[in-house]
Amino acid sequence: METSLSLFAINLAAAAAFMTVGWVISLVRRNVTIADSFWGPGFVLIAWLTFFNTHGFIWRKIILTTLVTLWGLRLFLHLHGRNAGKGEDPRYAAWRKKHGENFWIISLFKVFLIQALFQWLISLGVQYGQIFAVPAQLTGFDLAGIFIWTTGFMIESVADRQLSNFTKKPENKGRILDSGLWRYSRHPNYFGESLMWWGIFGIVLSVPWGIWTIVSPLVITYTLLKLTGVSMMEETEFGDNPEYQAYVSKTSAFIPWFPKT
Repeated sequence: METSLSLFAINLAAAAAFMTVGWVISLVRRNVTIADSFWGPGFVLIAWLTFFNTHGFIWRKIILTTLVTLWGLRLFLHLHGRNAGKGEDPRYAAWRKKHGENFWIISLFKVFLIQALFQWLISLGVQYGQIFAVPAQLTGFDLAGIFIWTTGFMIESVADRQLSNFTKKPENKGRILDSGLWRYSRHPNYFGESLMWWGIFGIVLSVPWGIWTIVSPLVITYTLLKLTGVSMMEETEFGDNPEYQAYVSKTSAFIPWFPKT
């Protein structure tokens, strides 16, 4: 138990240090949006630190670390490419305006270190699942978790690609994407991301007392729904858009479902 607590503490410190680097870069660039690019790689860092500092069942370690790495790097490439050359994200710009000249230090805690904490909390399953050497074989939970994760990864990847292709066309400026996966959910990319972490949880159910790591998918789902995802984006970017309000009236916010007629 003491070794496990040390591992968790080291990973939390590493995540905090990593996000602090991002904060320093944001000060130089005067753009907090860099935090988005640091989000996915922070999970990758925690996963690999755990991999090299645990002695669990090797194939479960490989699976957990590989899945997190694939997700984290894909998300980094997507967000970095989307934000490159653009101004500060409206969500962060609103905070900068609210806090004024003190935002430079407030952003360290309100944006970067809080993200480090959430990276660590959401990664609890990835960390815990690599500790145990038993069961020393893949179980039904492992296979079900991989399937759920793969489904979520595909949904998020396709949704991001559809949105990227849509926004690149000048004629779509100011319009709302309501086709493809976006016909069935206003935020299919967030739903896919949540589903991936429920898949990770499924894998961790294979190890002793893995049930407690349900905190990980619950935290990411709540975050996407109520904190930095659905609610914040709809308030800051689409709150006064009549077309979006019509879209809201017929389209599920999160879980994909058939639109209302």
